[in-house]
Amino acid sequence: MSMRIMGLDYGEKTVGVAVSDPLGLTAQGVETIFRKGENKLRRTCARIEELIHEYEVERIVLGLPKHMNNDIGIRAEQSLKFGEMLKKRTGLEVVMWDERLTTVEAERTLIENKVRREDRKKYIDKIAAVFILQGYLDSIYVGQE
Repeated sequence: MSMRIMGLDYGEKTVGVAVSDPLGLTAQGVETIFRKGENKLRRTCARIEELIHEYEVERIVLGLPKHMNNDIGIRAEQSLKFGEMLKKRTGLEVVMWDERLTTVEAERTLIENKVRREDRKKYIDKIAAVFILQGYLDSIYVGQE
């Protein structure tokens, strides 16, 4: 099975991007896409589409930032809208994935690896995208053992 899956961590000013290996077993961070403002999505979507073609992505996993009590707030609603837009633009399946605590986990990983505080912003969203995608990939393979 050779199918790459893209993981996205959608934030107010950034989108963290991760891509699976061709076997769909592991997630690797690709980049963080920075944008000037919340609604400046044209360039962001164009870059995501470039990466989809470059990595031959067949599915997108988009983080859904639910509240700890499982409620969907404003950020999650924005992610759902972004997911719908990606589905229309790319024609790919977009899977919404519960991303609670992935940013906390990403921050902890960067601290453990002694990344300086001022440098963490550059990496946090990309690392969070890796955690989102890896969680999804792990869920697929748990049932196949």
